[in-house]
Amino acid sequence: MVLAGIFIAGAVAAFYFRDEFNVAVIQQWAEQAGPWAIVLFMLAYIVVTALFLPGLVLTLAGGAVFGPVWGTFYNLLGSTLGAMLAFLIARYVASDWVERTAGRRLKRLIRGVENEGWRFVAFSRLMPIAPFNLLNYAFGLTRIKLSHYLIVTYIFLFPSTFTLTYMGFVGREALSGQEEDLIRNSLIAITLFALIAYLPHVFIKYRRARAKHAARRAHAYRAHSR
Repeated sequence: MVLAGIFIAGAVAAFYFRDEFNVAVIQQWAEQAGPWAIVLFMLAYIVVTALFLPGLVLTLAGGAVFGPVWGTFYNLLGSTLGAMLAFLIARYVASDWVERTAGRRLKRLIRGVENEGWRFVAFSRLMPIAPFNLLNYAFGLTRIKLSHYLIVTYIFLFPSTFTLTYMGFVGREALSGQEEDLIRNSLIAITLFALIAYLPHVFIKYRRARAKHAARRAHAYRAHSR
């Protein structure tokens, strides 16, 4: 359901901001900015992530400006760096504020990280249990290592980021009048969405199987200790 909402929101945003996705405007902006286009885009993504602003439009724009491959890379890097900034702010600067803002959800995150470590972070990236920006701050108050947090965030944000980036690319192609590849690219986008929609179910099954295995081992250990 969450991923379906993301997909629908992406489609709505692409339609609502269709004027901003004008190919000529995008290309003109990129040409004028030159090498700074990438830097400015990354800085914008970091700021948006750290300031609780929605990054959906930026993700779509990344696909429209830079294409599906480099757009995905820049979107992932920008969101991961923004997540790192929020993580560090929470851990070293504003822990009290984060505790008040996160409320009861913070205890759940701390317990989840203590029980599952990086796997809990991975699960939260595949199937958000709280707003993405709030999670970035809340994870800063857990015991997870920064390196583990960054690696897991980058890897497990990839499926949804690539799909939304590709949607931005398809939107640009559609608005530019390139109808030849529109059907093919649209089918690819739908296929990608179907795949990422199924990923959380796979991960949930894995978590349950792992929990059952741990319970059996604990039961066997107690029985052997008697």
